[in-house]
Amino acid sequence: MADSVRRFIIQGKTSSGSTFRPSDWAERLAGVMSAFRPPGSVANHLTYSPYVVPRHIDGVKCVVVDPRLRDLEPLAWQFVIDFARDNDLTTVEAYVDKPPVK
Repeated sequence: MADSVRRFIIQGKTSSGSTFRPSDWAERLAGVMSAFRPPGSVANHLTYSPYVVPRHIDGVKCVVVDPRLRDLEPLAWQFVIDFARDNDLTTVEAYVDKPPVK
């Protein structure tokens, strides 16, 4: 577990098992959240926030959300939680591998 961290994962599947549409929903959600970054970090070009990142996990489009977003900006955290709930998306909390340090 030392190389893993706990994350909130929004899966691109509804509770009925349907694939969520549009197909670029994960990139759109991560793009909306791109302004939320660790204090003191600077992005000189358009990138995703390290707290909200689109991924494919086991063949399913997902958005991996770092729970530190809740402390940084509670309204942003609530936005992603509400997005998942309002769209009836499956969510899980799981340990995922830490990204490489840059």
